Amino acid sequence: MTERPTHACGRKQKANAITGTDKTNRLLKSEMTLGGATTTTTTTQQQAYGEPWYWDNRYANESGAFDWYQKYQSLAPIINLYVPRHNHLRHRILVVGCGNSAFSEGMADDGYEEVLSIDISSVVIQAMQEKHSNRQDLKYLEMDVRDMNAFQTASFDAVIDKGTLDSLLCGSNSQQNAARMLSEVWRVLKDKGVYILVTYGAPLYRLRLLKESSSWVIKLHVIDKLVSDDKSEHPIWELTNPVPLNDDGSSAEELLGNNPDVHFIYICTKDNSLKPGLKREVSVD
Repeated sequence: MTERPTHACGRKQKANAITGTDKTNRLLKSEMTLGGATTTTTTTQQQAYGEPWYWDNRYANESGAFDWYQKYQSLAPIINLYVPRHNHLRHRILVVGCGNSAFSEGMADDGYEEVLSIDISSVVIQAMQEKHSNRQDLKYLEMDVRDMNAFQTASFDAVIDKGTLDSLLCGSNSQQNAARMLSEVWRVLKDKGVYILVTYGAPLYRLRLLKESSSWVIKLHVIDKLVSDDKSEHPIWELTNPVPLNDDGSSAEELLGNNPDVHFIYICTKDNSLKPGLKREVSVD
């Protein structure tokens, strides 16, 4: 499953009054145009975001690396903050919905020694395996993020997701598919491991979903949507500083405004000490 742009699809909250599907279509077309992609996406195709045939067809007709949302260089400070490099530990990292992105390669080049990437598309995985066949620090596997039984429980230190959850939320059976994915992400993470979710989904849409899925300790960061490698001179918020976050996420909207031009980064730490049924913790740092 590739990295792809969406907004807050699949939500069943008060915010349903907002035209989420229309927003998604506009964001999809906008980001694809900025990225140079030319694929036309129909409503039927959007509903098939969780199906291998959709992504196989897409990658069979597209070539070259393409990064949705953000490139590794932009996100490196936040990745390095929560998954430190060059210490005595060898971090095992899983990138879900890798597509033909150069993100995993960027991580390996930056010193991460074991980066495993999965995608639902056999077409793109074969291409990435061939491209990186000479690298021991990069592995690519065809796999559905909703069913990662090939991985042992508590086997990864970090899971990184740039748009895969968003994609499932914009397809059919969105709530069930999102729940299955989050359950699997929780399962494969070690205790105190981190799920780093990069998304269009504001706290109003994502916090409830995340908190209901598992016992996460959640922090929020934001990064400006950049259309080039140039860094913004005046970012809306310093990337490595968590945004104060209350239980319903309204504090973030008060600080950042309504519909800020940012990508949201949720740092979800697995905490086995939080028993099921207890209130999920949200960081207010």
